Amino acid sequence: MSETNLNANKVQRRNKLLGGVAGVVALSAIAAGVYWFTYGSHFVSTDNAYAAVEVAQVTSAVGGTINEVLVTDTQAVKKGQILVRIDPADARLALAQAEADLNRAVRRVRGFVANDASLKAQITAREADEKKAAAQLRAAEADFERAKIDLQRREALAASGSVSGDELTRVQNAFTTAKANLEASRAAAAQALANQHMALGSREANAVLIANVSEENNPEVALARARRDQAALDLERTVVRAPVDGIVAKRQVQLGQRVSSGVPLLSVVPVQEMHVDANFKEVQLENVRAGQPVALQADIHGSSVTYHGIVEGFSGGSGAAFAAIPAQNATGNWIKVVQRLPVRIKLDAKELQAHPLKVGLSMSARIDTREQQR
Repeated sequence: MSETNLNANKVQRRNKLLGGVAGVVALSAIAAGVYWFTYGSHFVSTDNAYAAVEVAQVTSAVGGTINEVLVTDTQAVKKGQILVRIDPADARLALAQAEADLNRAVRRVRGFVANDASLKAQITAREADEKKAAAQLRAAEADFERAKIDLQRREALAASGSVSGDELTRVQNAFTTAKANLEASRAAAAQALANQHMALGSREANAVLIANVSEENNPEVALARARRDQAALDLERTVVRAPVDGIVAKRQVQLGQRVSSGVPLLSVVPVQEMHVDANFKEVQLENVRAGQPVALQADIHGSSVTYHGIVEGFSGGSGAAFAAIPAQNATGNWIKVVQRLPVRIKLDAKELQAHPLKVGLSMSARIDTREQQR
């Protein structure tokens, strides 16, 4: 075989090989394109995702000295379990005082009710006194008129000598006495009327305190009862309990520490309610909707464990918008940066129980956007 034929055969074999490679590449490209448009394009994924949970902050509702701490960091607790005890001595004294104030208020209100009957009797007596004084005033007025007429008559007869000087003196004295009695009767009548008005006012003032309300609902009793209930609640709050099931974290309280109301004591992490915050690029979210299924993996468990969840919602803004120092894109030179939006993903409770997660663990998430739920 000549050298020319050998070269031609080599070229032919090379062309066939290149054609085969090109065919394989073309078929691979077509297959990749078909896969992308029919399947791959319906998924968006990110490894910028982290396990998160709504941490329950445990604070002191009352002030006092810590006399018992029953938990430590990393300890699992149940809802209602006692975590910390505050010295209850002050709260017990406050409750005893509040109960005494309540009893005193009840007795005071009962006194108001009893006093109402007494004041009613006083009004009746004052009315009788006023009538008596009025009758005495009328009698004094009659005596005065009679004494006045007698004096006028005696003075008319005295000029002719028909009336002795002694008799005239007696009549003048009787007139003076009648006049004094009249003035005294008028004063007594005025005083009796004033006493009657005072008795009426006292009863009206007392009636305001008990009008249209029972002893149980009297404002004074209700206020004292509310203070008693508050003192009882403060005593109950000296025992600090777990608000949810979870793991104790960030324990700051120490035995013997003096705390005031509102001071953080510790946190409880409800790991059974863990979710994932996945930070997707804004360009990936065009077809992402709430309710779409999500496959997730945690770095702590590796690819051997896959969690299944659903898109629960979207954050109200990007991470940059809520940063401590937000970007000022309206000033200076501007370079567009693709933003990431946190997407909240709800995890399957059974899977989470089988493979627990902790706050802040790294995750990867892959959303199936074929279900266009809204």
